[in-house]
Amino acid sequence: MPPVPDDPAPERAGAPAPRVARVVVDVPLAHLDRTFDYAVPDTMAGEVRAGCRVRVRFAGQLVDGVVLELADSSDTGRELAPLAKLVSSEPVLTPEVATLARSVAQRWGGTLTDVLRLALPPRRAAAEKRPPAEPPPPPEPPDPAGFARYPAGTSLLAAVATGRPARAVWTALPGEDWPARLAELCRAALSGGRGALVVVPDGRDLDRLAAAAGATLPQGAFVVLRADAAPDARYRRFLDAARGSAKVVLGTRAAAFAPVADLGLVAIWDDGDDLHAEPRAPYAHARDVLLHRAHLASCAAVVAATARTAEAALLVASGWAHELAADRATLRAAAPRVQALGEDHELARDPAARTARLPSLAHRVARQALADGAPVLVQVPRAGYAPGLSCERCRAPARCAVCSGPLGIAPAPGPGGSRVPACRWCARPAATFDCPHCHGTKLRASVVGAARTAEELGRAFPGAAVRVSGRGSGVLPSVSGGPSLVVATPGAEPVAEGGYGAALLLDSWALLGRADLRAGEETLRRWMNAAALVRPAGQVVVAADAAHPVVQALVRWDPGWLAERELADRRELGFPPATRMASLSGSPAALAEFLAAARLPDAADLLGPVPEPSRPGQEGERERFLVRVPRGEGLALATALAEVQGVRSARKAAEHVRVQLDPLEL
Repeated sequence: MPPVPDDPAPERAGAPAPRVARVVVDVPLAHLDRTFDYAVPDTMAGEVRAGCRVRVRFAGQLVDGVVLELADSSDTGRELAPLAKLVSSEPVLTPEVATLARSVAQRWGGTLTDVLRLALPPRRAAAEKRPPAEPPPPPEPPDPAGFARYPAGTSLLAAVATGRPARAVWTALPGEDWPARLAELCRAALSGGRGALVVVPDGRDLDRLAAAAGATLPQGAFVVLRADAAPDARYRRFLDAARGSAKVVLGTRAAAFAPVADLGLVAIWDDGDDLHAEPRAPYAHARDVLLHRAHLASCAAVVAATARTAEAALLVASGWAHELAADRATLRAAAPRVQALGEDHELARDPAARTARLPSLAHRVARQALADGAPVLVQVPRAGYAPGLSCERCRAPARCAVCSGPLGIAPAPGPGGSRVPACRWCARPAATFDCPHCHGTKLRASVVGAARTAEELGRAFPGAAVRVSGRGSGVLPSVSGGPSLVVATPGAEPVAEGGYGAALLLDSWALLGRADLRAGEETLRRWMNAAALVRPAGQVVVAADAAHPVVQALVRWDPGWLAERELADRRELGFPPATRMASLSGSPAALAEFLAAARLPDAADLLGPVPEPSRPGQEGERERFLVRVPRGEGLALATALAEVQGVRSARKAAEHVRVQLDPLEL
């Protein structure tokens, strides 16, 4: 545990205070991605520590910085400028996190400053004045009964408790109380005197995990780091982890860098969720950060989900991790019955099932569940009322006459309110429409949202209550176990008391038809997360062709099979995760200059350019290149791209090139 502020650095007692501080300055320029030596004034000699915040004079300005390390001398060969101010003697950057941050910057072609901005929350002085609390004593190991349904589950708990670096890809059973299982893994780590770090996609999942941890872990043993917490509360909890008062950290994406003392376990839930992908440079995925951290710390790692990604399949195929899944008999007892509308016998009974949005099978299943007194979950891919419009005559997407943004219809503000098409970019209403292709003047809904679906279901089931969960209408954390229809968008499905009696998965074309490398994998993840909320005796109806591989994986409840199939296809085609790939975006001139200066690995394969889709407020033509290399050349690619960014930064290049390694969208 790092020394607390009122501890006079006992590790250097009796020795002269170090005279040089190596500082990482908070300057977002790639060519300045290194430490700078500053002299430690005599007035600060007893207070400046590795990991503390300071202010320094840099290029004529006072800027923030973090002391990376202390030294007795400098090899710069010149007189050093002194530290301008000691902001705080609190060592917020631990040596382990500093090593992780530098490694992440190198692996993803970013800068240490960018990573530290993600890792260190803003300072709040009041939180630092609190004395550190003593951590609670290690608890007894958890009851292994929760993991008994998985053949190697109890072995995993025992390995975590004894501090062994066990690695597992855990496929949770449908209806599994996954927050309780993750809390048990944290308790196992605590019982062995080590810390744990668990990352989940969003605040709703974090609330469930925190509730389970409160019932399983000793009081004061864990803290919750969340993006929507008040700055004072977030910094106070961060300090509890940095000081070792709380040895378990639960959080969302940014918590992957939390300073957990004596780390013994890292775990991530639902690693396929795009919320785990950091939208800020260097764009590292939380799963990859945690796995890299497990390697550096030689600790246990668990990648857990209801479905499985190709990246998780690669971990199993490479031998880095072991599969943790239930046998087929246990799975059949826990899983609901899944039916596809494209099955031959159903098409014979209802020939219009392929084109109907809510065919007779879905009606029958929903009516039966409501009659049994159970809620019914209806998943639709899009929020809103009619988020996508097209010309009624030629079916061309409807665009705004001012900014060319897509037209849509939002839900009416109240009973009897008018629904006027409006641009989803600039919000200008489109009271009239003239198609530039066929000059048609009428619009049709090309995409039906959750609000429109709720209206249709209200008419189809007049006696049932209809609730909507999703963006705009609000996300419901849970619903009662009584009869009702719950319309939700993917990721916003509330948990039902006792489980849903049935689930209807509609508009499959909107998910399966996306031109995206991960369309099949992402579709199965969304479907399985919804279907897992259905009780074992319930039914799931998916509006899709039964012959589609993704539908087959859902019907058989076999996400591992689809993940292995996806991995094999990507290996054959040379796509991630079988390879490493970088996306370069910018103007044609900037990209040409960038590539001319890049010393790419010999095995690099350059793909492109292709036009980059325009975004709101974006000016000028932009293109994108993809650079592909074998996995073993990934670090060399990241280094080459970072070098070019440094050269362009030093030359003050007028145009920026966005560099992203391992992008989710290709």
